[in-house]
Amino acid sequence: MRETRKHPIQRASSNDLMALAEDTGESPMQVAAILVLDRTMDLEAVRSALTDRITAVPRLRQRLRRAPFGCGRPVWIDSAGFAISRHVGELQCPAPGDEGALLEVATAAAAALLPSDSPLWSITLVHGLTGQRSALILVMHHVLGDGVGGIATLAMLVDGAPAVPAVPFPAPAPTRRELLADATASRLQSLRSWPTGFELVRDAAAELTGGRVGHPSPSSLNQPTGPRRQCGVARADLGALASVAHRHEATINDVLLTAVAGALAAILRHRGESAETLVFSVPVSGRHDTTAPTLRNQVGVMLVEVSTLLEPIDQLAVIAARTPARGGSRGRGASAVLMEPLMRVLARFGAIRWFVNHQRMITTLVSNVHGPQTMMAFLGATVLEIIPISQVSGNVTISFTAMSYAGALAVTVIADPDHCSDLPLVVDELQSKLNDLTAALEPRCALEDGSLRPPASL
Repeated sequence: MRETRKHPIQRASSNDLMALAEDTGESPMQVAAILVLDRTMDLEAVRSALTDRITAVPRLRQRLRRAPFGCGRPVWIDSAGFAISRHVGELQCPAPGDEGALLEVATAAAAALLPSDSPLWSITLVHGLTGQRSALILVMHHVLGDGVGGIATLAMLVDGAPAVPAVPFPAPAPTRRELLADATASRLQSLRSWPTGFELVRDAAAELTGGRVGHPSPSSLNQPTGPRRQCGVARADLGALASVAHRHEATINDVLLTAVAGALAAILRHRGESAETLVFSVPVSGRHDTTAPTLRNQVGVMLVEVSTLLEPIDQLAVIAARTPARGGSRGRGASAVLMEPLMRVLARFGAIRWFVNHQRMITTLVSNVHGPQTMMAFLGATVLEIIPISQVSGNVTISFTAMSYAGALAVTVIADPDHCSDLPLVVDELQSKLNDLTAALEPRCALEDGSLRPPASL
């Protein structure tokens, strides 16, 4: 009698398949994070540490393989030829070694295509930063995981991460018979749970639009993008943003969206345009934890309509009223149920690139990841800051990615410079709007009875 398989079969999720389907443009679906360290590092020491620590994140030593016909979705298998030297390298930051130079290096790293015959991630140790600092640039293909999953990965690679038991590597790949049996069981389970599927579709539609989102006004913010990318960073104090959010019964994410709306409104006026309505695509994580061993995509999207004519206080009130019901629903991330089939059909007929280059549903993407709230270290070096880098794709020329870390929020603005020659002005406007919001709206932290307000949610 055949023994039960010791290693569970891990299939690509719907979100994984959507990430692969969307990866058809000139810029790959890869995300990155820059960890700025307070001292210089040695490459071999970094490789040695990561060799031990990545065992806590099995997906970092796996790659996707197609299943035989009739045997279900692609399956994650251990990469037998895995070598840390293929994934961890080093380079010298160009002079003058400041933030601008580091951002150029990181943007290029995020845009460089990862080899498909190996796990889809890389880490680059950057030397030559001002102040005797160095940096680690982590790049991951979106198929490996969403933003929350990426943060979980970081938490397992830094100093003080919990030890995990060693497991045999590589595990044997599943046989055709095992894949067929697993696929059959999964299909039967889907048939049994079809009533739940109707509820999930309902939650997906509510999260995606909420019934209140129209079409954005045509503007120069929507043009087919090319391969080049540039980025800049705005920053804000997380406590100040939380105070603003509490005063207006909003979230930190609502305050961020308000600042982005104000910055884009100012940019459009500067360009001589009069677009009145913008629509933001905002990722919604379906995760309830950030456990790295379960690194995967689990994210949907909600659309948020904003006006370029509102004052900041009114804008924040409108955004706060529109986001809670969808962002806090029991079906968080459910919108992928509707998006994934559409993207896969478009990809199958070779139409997805045309679709994303001509879509008229969103103006920009704004994501916000809740990162570690205490300082981290790597091989004894303090992680001074974490800067996230996402991608722009299709006809979205500017996108915004925020991440909180140790009481601060870094917001990276990334753009196609061929269609956004005024990127420095965009960053300056965003910084100005964040400063204005916290300066004009920040209340005193203490309540009348002397108690302190609890921290705001993201």
